[in-house]
Amino acid sequence: MTKIFNRYNRRSIRKNLRNKLTFYEIILWSKLKNRQINNRKFRRQHGIGNYIVDFFCPELKLVIEVDGANHSFDEKSEQYDTERKKYIESQGIKVIRFGNNEIKDNLIGVLEVVYKETSANHPKPLLGKEGSNYQIHN
Repeated sequence: MTKIFNRYNRRSIRKNLRNKLTFYEIILWSKLKNRQINNRKFRRQHGIGNYIVDFFCPELKLVIEVDGANHSFDEKSEQYDTERKKYIESQGIKVIRFGNNEIKDNLIGVLEVVYKETSANHPKPLLGKEGSNYQIHN
């Protein structure tokens, strides 16, 4: 069986990326870490095959990607993103994407999407370890 998660040869790259999160990745990570949404565990800069994704929830096989200002939409980048998404989805993993502007201008809306995605397959949706009602704290 081929190992697809966190391949050893990409370890230093993942570590470097974790230490250099973008401003908007930091904002989103501050809301995802420590099981704050539906008691779901997220990992940052997680390896899947030869790719490294921004955030990954192993329990739900859910990837969250943040498209930054440098995310260009030239033909080569678009082809790479398409191949990357196709590979990740072929592993049974769902990919959702948010742009920097979405996080900047509509963080509540972004978190609502994440909340809905993480509520699927959850018998009783929770927020955080205490199981409080759904609230988002800025």
